[in-house]
Amino acid sequence: MAAVEAVTDATFTAQVLQSSKPVLIDYWADWCAPCKQLSPIIDELARDHGDKVTFYKLDTNTNTETPVKYGVLGLPTIQIFVGGEVVKSFQGGKTKATLLRALEEYL
Repeated sequence: MAAVEAVTDATFTAQVLQSSKPVLIDYWADWCAPCKQLSPIIDELARDHGDKVTFYKLDTNTNTETPVKYGVLGLPTIQIFVGGEVVKSFQGGKTKATLLRALEEYL
């Protein structure tokens, strides 16, 4: 049972790009209503699958470099990294089933 942790511009390389496990990043902001709807889904996925995939949330209000570097143009954006590379990217609110399908090859 894993919790979703915060990642920042300063910790992104060590936590995400150098991770030995697949990583799901939830780019969010406190003013984003769809982000708030997506948050409990990400929390649930982390509890259920945190042993195989690492889950992080990146606050785009306080961390602006990473979203620009990885082409985040709208919120929420979900990106899945494997071996330091983006392998999947989604923008907008998504269902749990959609996210599970995106993660299934890593679970």
